[in-house]
Amino acid sequence: MCQDHDDTRSGGAVPAKGKAAWRRIFRSRDGAAAIEFALLAIPYFMIIFATVETFIAYTGEQLVANAVDTMARRVRTGSITAGNTNETQFRRAFCNEISILIRCGEQEIAIPDKLQLDVRSFPNFADIPRSIPFDATGDVDASSFGYAPGPAKSINMVRAYYHWDIITDLIRPFISNVRPGGSRPNYFLIVETSAFRNEDYP
Repeated sequence: MCQDHDDTRSGGAVPAKGKAAWRRIFRSRDGAAAIEFALLAIPYFMIIFATVETFIAYTGEQLVANAVDTMARRVRTGSITAGNTNETQFRRAFCNEISILIRCGEQEIAIPDKLQLDVRSFPNFADIPRSIPFDATGDVDASSFGYAPGPAKSINMVRAYYHWDIITDLIRPFISNVRPGGSRPNYFLIVETSAFRNEDYP
């Protein structure tokens, strides 16, 4: 009888202890912060990367704008003319102006890929193009671009186009402004222009 009584007590105690253990597990908050961080880490870092990349992209745009202003001033004052600076030298000087953030090597200088420059003179300011030329695929059409700065007192334009690659998928649809061939946008087109009349330099 005693043996049977002991077996009954033992058999009834095991489920009670198991239920108590499960209740303690469900009530425990140990590791909750780590689990919450694991769930939120991916979207959090995506937002951080998107913010940083957007900041860098617009900083690059300002850098290109400053380079256009600098090179335009050299053309306007006669420091750069068609006689003393050829197209390759002009492109190399432009690349030096943006080298702090944008690198374009000799291959890019010789055969434009991401950086397109258009330096031309016009009879009147009204003749300066105001729109971006696009080809049939939806990309920038550089067939009309050239390097022909005018002489003293002529009207000139210096325009730069730069394809800024976007890495973060989260912001690509929001700052990409060109979709070649109707494909998914993958770069931010930077366009900066300076129009001016050259000074009456010697």
